[in-house]
Parts: sequence; C-alpha cells; structure tokens
Amino acid sequence: MPCNHKFIEDLNLENLDFQPTTLIVGTFNPAWPANNQSQWFYGRTRNNYFWDVLPALYQQPALRNLLADEIPVIWKMFCKRHKIAITDLVRSVNDADKLNNEHHIFLGDYSDSNIANSFNDFALTDVISLLRQHPSIKSVYLTTKAQIPFFNEIWNAIENYCLENNIHCRRLLTPSGSARYQIPAGYVPQFPVFNGVLANYILENWQREWHEQNLG
Repeated sequence: MPCNHKFIEDLNLENLDFQPTTLIVGTFNPAWPANNQSQWFYGRTRNNYFWDVLPALYQQPALRNLLADEIPVIWKMFCKRHKIAITDLVRSVNDADKLNNEHHIFLGDYSDSNIANSFNDFALTDVISLLRQHPSIKSVYLTTKAQIPFFNEIWNAIENYCLENNIHCRRLLTPSGSARYQIPAGYVPQFPVFNGVLANYILENWQREWHEQNLG
C-alpha cells in the first residue's frame, strides 16, 4: 500500500480559515513507520528547530518544546496570526510497500535523498495551483538547500512561476539537525537568540532570506 503524507489532509490548504501571505514548503512527512511521532509539520522536534526559528523571525518565543496537549493547536494559531501556510512537495510514495521492511528503513530515516533515490512513483502537491488559488501568497520558501535532482526539478518549476508572477521565492537552510554540517569553522552567532550554536546559525540564515528582511 502507498505511504501517504502524514498530514495529507492539510497539503492543499483546504483547512485554512485565513488568507495566507506566506507559504512554507517542505518535502515529505511519511504516515508510516510508526516511529514518526510528529503531530504536525516539522513536528519531530528532537532534531528539528523549525518551531524555534520561525517564531524568532517574528520576535516571538520559541514553540519547539511545548506540552504534548498544546501541539499542534499553538503551532496552527501562530501560523494563522502571521498568515503562514505550510505544505510539502510529496503527497504520497505510491510504490512504497508497508510489508517491505526495507521500505520502512528508507522512510524511517526521513532522508530526502533516500525518498528520491529509493522510490519511483510519487503523487505530488500542485504548489503552483495553490499559488493560483491563493493570490494573497507573496512569499514562498523551500526548507532545504540540498541538491537532490528529483526535488530540484519540482522546485525549479515553482521558482519560475514565482519569478514570472513577482512572488518572493527562496530556498532556506534546513531547520533539521543536519544543518550543523553547514556551519563554518570558527562560527560565532552575531546576536545569539538561543542557547547553542545550531539554532542561531539556522536563524541567521533564514533572516537573510525572509521577506520582512527584504522589504523597503
């Protein structure tokens, strides 16, 4: 049976009760294996700093370490307040087999390269159609700079559409722990917001690309 996105019902933005101005795009969040404890997008917070870094862009408190019963309500409230929508590029991996242990391993390490290189049949989110349906969106971000041909091809089409329609479009450094491999030797945060280097490094990278930092 295919492996659907864990939050497939949210990918087309049909559940929004506001008009978004910003769209954040990830890659894929598998509904299985069972060790995926994410309660919403970017929800594997042990090794992902999205819900620290995104609020910091708006000078808001970190939202990564919340009580379980507060998630995902508070995350969704934050997004509504700042008119942010979230989706992912892949809706389902159609040739994934839940009875195949190797497929559980490929999906369970949450590696974009494993997803792209281990499977061949995907259903995609039509991000360009979402932008047409929501002309209020003026900024679009992909949360990875990894050069993976499968995802690059999808993203390039989105970038071209944004360029043609005057939509601010950028790729952001991944908010996952793998961003540590991008930190240059001797890096010291310029204006530390968080304890530790990694989240500050991600935040500084995002600040350079985020639309509020590029206005005026």
